[in-house]
Amino acid sequence: MSAESQACPKCHSPYGYQDRNLWVCPECAHEWTLEAEVSSDEVIEGSKFLDANGVQLQSGDTVRTIKDLKVGSDTLKSGTKVKGIRLLDDPVNGHDISCKVDGFGSIYLKCSVVRKD
Repeated sequence: MSAESQACPKCHSPYGYQDRNLWVCPECAHEWTLEAEVSSDEVIEGSKFLDANGVQLQSGDTVRTIKDLKVGSDTLKSGTKVKGIRLLDDPVNGHDISCKVDGFGSIYLKCSVVRKD
């Protein structure tokens, strides 16, 4: 593995590329940082849902967004509180969280753009 590509920790694709401070998988759209990457020996059974800080998420948790997110023609601001998330066993377009946000309705989020509150 060269310094210009990394294997995706989610789907193990060898084509991960760096985009600013994140690594991105072109096959499954997973985003990660090398610092937050957890070795497979440390992964707890069933802990595939980790927030941007590496904290395990569970359905029903309250989270906050860590950056501004474009939702249609509107923007979901950084720090927006999202209550009662639902984790998806089968991700929708790479998004693993289903939730309702006041003013936006039902949306999907990625674990990598939220932190546990």
